[in-house]
Amino acid sequence: MSVHQVLAGLADVRDDLEELYRDLHRHPELGLREHRTAAKAARALRESGYDVTEGIGGTGVVGVLANGAGPVVMARADMDALPVREATGLPYASTVTDGDQPVMHACGHDMHVAALTGCARLLAGAGDAWRGTFVALFQPSEENGDGADTMIGDGLTGRAPTPDVVLAQHVLPYPAGYVGTRAGSFLSAADSLEVTVHGRGAHGSKPEAAVDPVVMAAMIVVRLQTVVARELAATTPAVLTVGSIHAGSGPNIIPDSAVIQLNVRTYDDATRTHVLEAVERIVRAECAASGSPQPPEIKRITSFPPTINDEEPTARVAAAFARYFDESHTIERQTASEDMSQIPRAFGAPFTYWGFGGIDPAEYADAEKRGTLARDIPVNHSPRFAPVIQPTLDTGVSAMTVAALAWLGTDGAPEPGAAG
Repeated sequence: MSVHQVLAGLADVRDDLEELYRDLHRHPELGLREHRTAAKAARALRESGYDVTEGIGGTGVVGVLANGAGPVVMARADMDALPVREATGLPYASTVTDGDQPVMHACGHDMHVAALTGCARLLAGAGDAWRGTFVALFQPSEENGDGADTMIGDGLTGRAPTPDVVLAQHVLPYPAGYVGTRAGSFLSAADSLEVTVHGRGAHGSKPEAAVDPVVMAAMIVVRLQTVVARELAATTPAVLTVGSIHAGSGPNIIPDSAVIQLNVRTYDDATRTHVLEAVERIVRAECAASGSPQPPEIKRITSFPPTINDEEPTARVAAAFARYFDESHTIERQTASEDMSQIPRAFGAPFTYWGFGGIDPAEYADAEKRGTLARDIPVNHSPRFAPVIQPTLDTGVSAMTVAALAWLGTDGAPEPGAAG
């Protein structure tokens, strides 16, 4: 079987991959500044015989390995870290700062880079077990929601082969060794807005001379809570969170303006459009009702598309996982967001994106038994989040390799659908 033939090489590269992971974790880089990480990925690809293009969108890397006629499979890993101060206590914990910002791989992208590097090396070392072209893509700035678009804007579709399928994965707070797929809606869209409402400043003792933007903002925040509760069906999932309000400089000064920052998460375009339009309607109506001297300013800060897995490639990967891992999990829908789907959309290619676990299985089982998963198990973006290296890394390498071979493999195992 080509899968087992390729993965037999994992024992030979495991130590190198573990050291790569520790090194990346120790040296995190923020979005569009991943120069060291990108250089390591490019070097590893070149050493394995890939044709490598660097600097796409600033720090993006693409490696292409052609191995005869067959499908083109693209696998993507994100590279950037977060402005978080690490609190894991690990011997390889990050102490990096970017200016005055602490930096940490609090979302597991270091694991993604190590896993894709491992998959790329294994495929390069077992060329007689597969046919086609494998494309390894290392993407910058996923956390900012602009890395995929930055690569696309820098000519990605003309600098890499058009894939028949695009694959991606994310380490999540599930037991290490777990792999789960989901067809259709998987990750939410996420839109962050900054709203500035304008009033008229005055002394706190003279409210009649003012149009108070603090009261205006407070009314908007309260009214926004009705969008999900009263404008959407109870069966339609969505989240609207106001995370920040800033106004004023003292207790007896009515300011001229207030700034609200909010985040909207939805799972389909119709709901997304409805909620965003409702936000604008409410903001403008409350400003008008308060006699605001000028219209509000509504600015979109970040925007992530929904991740909606295509049915056929997801079924193919799920079947391949069931054969290799001896079980198949359907992962629940996640409220996290991603920009990865912009890449297959730019190529006009189908895609599937899955999750794999990174938490010590015994710790997870104990917390689940106590009913304290939410309290005791660190989630992505927590300063305590760091996947256990094993079996997480082996699982990530194996999952990406098994998925790629569902198109590229030559073992004749039954697959749903035709390649490409």
